Amino acid sequence: MHLSLLTILQIAAVAGMLASSMYYLLCLGSAIKFLGTRPAGVPAGLPTALPPISILKPLKGIDPEIYQSFRSHCLQDYPEYEIIFGVSDPGDPAVASVKALQREFPDRSIRLVVGSKILGTNGKVSNLEQMLPAARFEYLIVNDSDIRVERDYLRRVTAPLADAGNGMVTCLYRGVAAASLGSRLESLGISTDFCAGVLAARQLEGGIGFGLGSTMAFRRSDLQRIGGFSSLADYLADDYELGSRLSRLGLKVELSRVVVETYLPAYQLADFLRHQLRWARGVRDARKSGYLGLAFTFGIFWALLGLATSLGSLWSWAALAFTLSLRLAVALVVGWNVLRDGQVFKYGWLIPLRDLLAVAVWTVSLAGRNVTWRGESFRLKQGKLTRTAS
Repeated sequence: MHLSLLTILQIAAVAGMLASSMYYLLCLGSAIKFLGTRPAGVPAGLPTALPPISILKPLKGIDPEIYQSFRSHCLQDYPEYEIIFGVSDPGDPAVASVKALQREFPDRSIRLVVGSKILGTNGKVSNLEQMLPAARFEYLIVNDSDIRVERDYLRRVTAPLADAGNGMVTCLYRGVAAASLGSRLESLGISTDFCAGVLAARQLEGGIGFGLGSTMAFRRSDLQRIGGFSSLADYLADDYELGSRLSRLGLKVELSRVVVETYLPAYQLADFLRHQLRWARGVRDARKSGYLGLAFTFGIFWALLGLATSLGSLWSWAALAFTLSLRLAVALVVGWNVLRDGQVFKYGWLIPLRDLLAVAVWTVSLAGRNVTWRGESFRLKQGKLTRTAS
């Protein structure tokens, strides 16, 4: 018996909807469990002293609201810490913001390191390697240049490191969209899809074995055990790789209840798609099997395929309504209850468009190895970058 193409597509659509529905339920359960866990802190019986901390912030260019993001790190309710900024070019426009910060907060230990050496294709990690000698303390925090934090950030993020079994603390984040379609789609993707996937991975794997660039808190001694920043100098997903290597040492990566914030650029649609393609190919190389499995999480696509192949039958409309309801439930529970991102209510109507574009990006990302990052072109192979002609 030969099945027609239409029947095969219908079977695929039904299988995809079932798998996606199970994934959405997993995301909901993971988010509810995460909300129900007690925030990690100092374990009973351990000293409650607050160790001095070095915050490392590698920079390249200007991000939206960058000065206010910098300021938030100077307003911490914490006894002793330093902030070390790093650039590869002394003429980088971000330098002016660092100097203004030093003038506004003369009592804070704020330093700028110019790392003129190129130690690998990942410029951020190259900066970090040259910034590290300037850091005075054992406890380190690395976060992206565009991250904004609350006053209790340092206290809450570093507390789990009092337990020697914890090797890293990392954070979820929400993106504040600019007034452009691409920026709004990026924000929705972070709050309703990416963070949901992190929580689902935490549930499935009994924890997470990777870091997020929004925050990585760890010990200098553990960094040295994995070969230092220099061992990551050619990797695109350096945050993932750093957390993964610490996890392979037998140390736990703790997902903090702290949620930080990033102000997104005013991406045009083409910019958004290029950024998503870079991210997708990076994840593909870092977590190959998991990335292939994403095909079974595109619920709206599979439901629309079922609607088309069944010629609008009643069951396909019901399946679409059910799938869409689950998808929106994930968006609300993760986006609002976990991340407190009010933009989910404002831009939630764009979720179907965002999810369909994600299918297109995923499909394209399966082939090809070229990515664009900070205006430079690279070729990606096994997670590592090599420069290509612009």
